[in-house]
Amino acid sequence: MHMSLFSRRDPGLQRDRAVAAAETVALVLAEDSPLPESFGDVEELAQRLRGHISQLGAVVPPGTSALHSAQQLASASVPDGHLPGRVHLAKLAEATQRLIATAQAHSVAPAKPTRRRRWWKPQLNVLRGSVFAVVIACLVLAASTPR
Repeated sequence: MHMSLFSRRDPGLQRDRAVAAAETVALVLAEDSPLPESFGDVEELAQRLRGHISQLGAVVPPGTSALHSAQQLASASVPDGHLPGRVHLAKLAEATQRLIATAQAHSVAPAKPTRRRRWWKPQLNVLRGSVFAVVIACLVLAASTPR
């Protein structure tokens, strides 16, 4: 069994994966997105969607129907021809969209983050100004003392 390097329940990582997958789905399904011009474009988008499906498969509970159908479509090759390839791409994008919804439904609410106390790190010009002010104060003090 392959163990993922990332935690299955990391909500930040899960959200990032879902956002990236949703952007690719929008490239395929959005009304204002341009149609893929060549068969190579169709294959490239299909490959990106396959990658999103495998990444989301790591955060979705196994055996989910959305995961199963998305993996079946991802394992199929893109049919020859521009139009059949675009139809397959649309189906793959819709399956990815359902998988995104499943991943978001199964996400765990993030725990309250523990905040470490972080010290203020001054900028270089602030340090220079502070040193200058200390030097001027020392000069004024030295000049005001009797000899």
